[in-house]
Amino acid sequence: MDKMIQAGRGSVTITNDGATILKQMKVLHPAAQMLVELSQAQDVQAGDGTTSVVVVAGALLEAAAKLLTRGLHPMVISEAFQHAAEVSVNILKNMSQAVDLKDRASLIKIAKTSLNSKVVSQYSDVLAPIAVDAVLKVIDPAAPTVVDLKDIKLVQTLGSTVDESELVDGLVLTQRAQGPPDAPRRVEKAKVALIQFCLSPPKTDMENNVIVSDYTQMDRILREERAYLLNIVKQIKKANCNVLLIQKSILRDAVTDMALHYLAKMKIMVLRDIEREEIEFVSKSLGLRPIASLDHFVPEALASVDMVEQIDSGTTKLVKFSGIAKKGRTVSVVVKGSNKLVLEEAERSLHDALCVIRCLVRERHLIVGGGAPEIELSIRLAEYSRTLVGAQAVCVRMFGEALEVIPNTLAENAGLNSIETVTELRNRHAAGDIQSGINVKRGTVSNIYEENVVQPLLVTTSCIQLASETVRSILKIDDIVNGRG
Repeated sequence: MDKMIQAGRGSVTITNDGATILKQMKVLHPAAQMLVELSQAQDVQAGDGTTSVVVVAGALLEAAAKLLTRGLHPMVISEAFQHAAEVSVNILKNMSQAVDLKDRASLIKIAKTSLNSKVVSQYSDVLAPIAVDAVLKVIDPAAPTVVDLKDIKLVQTLGSTVDESELVDGLVLTQRAQGPPDAPRRVEKAKVALIQFCLSPPKTDMENNVIVSDYTQMDRILREERAYLLNIVKQIKKANCNVLLIQKSILRDAVTDMALHYLAKMKIMVLRDIEREEIEFVSKSLGLRPIASLDHFVPEALASVDMVEQIDSGTTKLVKFSGIAKKGRTVSVVVKGSNKLVLEEAERSLHDALCVIRCLVRERHLIVGGGAPEIELSIRLAEYSRTLVGAQAVCVRMFGEALEVIPNTLAENAGLNSIETVTELRNRHAAGDIQSGINVKRGTVSNIYEENVVQPLLVTTSCIQLASETVRSILKIDDIVNGRG
């Protein structure tokens, strides 16, 4: 089920993403704060399973509490849980299947599994291929296991439906083309420059003032300003630049109306207020280097683009760069939505899907979902505990039983009888059918691999490792001491 979160200022968020929910909650207890950080760590490590990791950690804490009441020492429980987590990771690796990144259909199935639990699950047929293609396009052959999601830019546009979202093999900017009505909005065979200096007259220091007492002096200042701006614009035009990107300035105006007038006369398209955080992405996408001063404005610093045009997208306008000559390994994704809540959730869901595909690039193995890995771990850890002796055997068995919280929760959320469903699932796994899982759509236990419910191995292994590590940290705490600050 989804949660509606209302912030103190009245803003509303609808989501079922565990990391988002916990991040916006007011958490006071230090141990609860550790669980919030746990969810965020899972989000960074795998991008998915942020809810599962907190649920597993809660079940492990409950199991640890029962063991403590039996008189077991926290350090004994902690070491046993660490050993159980290591054994669990090995079992999961043996269950996993290798995946080939060239098999696009399998990658799309995995992305759909991540999207099926989201608010925008009905649009998984559109968002899943976008996520797969976006990640595959930014993989660098020199580092085939590294994917930087900063190379994938998500652009939100309001006024359309989610199924109209698209992947742009180029660059999309939200800044509009500036200038008078006759300024260019579409340029073919463009020469693009990205400048970090201002197209405005220089100003004095903040503590100083210039007092003008004569109209002739005022006219002279205005003439000098016009001559100063015209000289800059002529040098820009001399380098054959016809599309100008201007970085946002804090100290003074990045570009004045007079400069925009001169640039429009020269048929130069202008985009202003490029954020500092966007400079690296824009430079990498267009294959150019930012120009810090007018002295360095030379043709070699420009990028060649077949088409730069301003397009309408819903209620907003975007500028699209297509046919980039020296394009870097970056892509832009235009995410559309009918309202702000759906748009934000669509972006979060797409980000999770991107993280899932990134996990497969890092570790190219997948396992089935639907609670199958957790119930298999429960059975295998119970068998393994019989080979152990003493307190460690009890702790390992309790660790496995705690993992059954995932199939139990999954059955309850699907409206099924959790006891009957998990018992049937356990019987099938005991008989050797390790691919059996809970089919939420049909409300039965079936071969979940044939239903294409699969997920990256890294999501489940990091979930167990991070949850057990957090529980071990809490177990080692025997008291809370309030500091002076």
